[in-house]
Amino acid sequence: MSTFPLDRVDDTYAEAFRSIYAEILITARDRTWLDHALHAATGNASSSIMCDCEAAVDRHVGPGGDESFATPDGRPGAIVQFHVPRFRKDRAEALERSLLVRISQNVLTCATSAAFNLLDEPTWFKLGRKLAYFGDGFQFRAERYGRKVWVVPILGGEFVIDRRFGYRDGIMGGNLWFFGKDMNAALAAAEKAAAAASKMPGVILPFPGGVAASGSKAGSRYKFSIASTYEAFCPTLREQLGEKSKLPPGVGSVMEIILNGRDLPTLTKATHAAIAASLDTPGLVRISAGNYGGRLGKSFIYLHPEKQPPV
Repeated sequence: MSTFPLDRVDDTYAEAFRSIYAEILITARDRTWLDHALHAATGNASSSIMCDCEAAVDRHVGPGGDESFATPDGRPGAIVQFHVPRFRKDRAEALERSLLVRISQNVLTCATSAAFNLLDEPTWFKLGRKLAYFGDGFQFRAERYGRKVWVVPILGGEFVIDRRFGYRDGIMGGNLWFFGKDMNAALAAAEKAAAAASKMPGVILPFPGGVAASGSKAGSRYKFSIASTYEAFCPTLREQLGEKSKLPPGVGSVMEIILNGRDLPTLTKATHAAIAASLDTPGLVRISAGNYGGRLGKSFIYLHPEKQPPV
């Protein structure tokens, strides 16, 4: 049974798709340097349309964060997810490359940081070993904090990284659209939704601030582009498109949130929490979601909770 009113929520579903993802714990001396590492490691990772992966912070843990999750070195930490679509033929190679580049260039280089694996899976990358070659022969294997790690001597001291990093199946592309009477209303609703969804462990929102202002459709009139603006929902094109416009009356702006995560049930709970948190936003006209009739993915998240099949 629904726990929130549905009169302004479309009876539709968000079409998500499968991914493979890694989950990495990054720690640092304090929150300032931790956030520097996080911002760098998750930069330019909003959309797999053109980014090498989609990445964002799941949650902060250890001192100053969720203290029920103890970090190996007892320092402030954050869990980061990195996703690559499963439909990519080179998905494993692409994910490993993304991890190697982002951890070596943005975490190794960040003062006081360390990196640990969180997925104990039969599928894994020798990420620590590959990164450790930066040590130019002075790197060494060790046991730290009860874990098997590589230690790389650096000018700042030492960089510690787990030897293996696992990966497994995940979910990408969960989404919600917020139709507002103007930009401020649509953005306020999206901000509330993003904040609520981000509280769900195992979920990330990879776009800036958790919000996408440029929702896209698959395909384009240009052969070199795989995605393009969803013109039927662009407020400034309403008169130009006439009957082809799909905007509800009174809508002046549309904002979207995108959700990736560990599995469909987790994304479903986050989606419904996001809807409930945003419904009372002044100026919110409707909430909807993007789907392509099952052509993109086979994982459906229904906006009306009673429509969601058991998983």
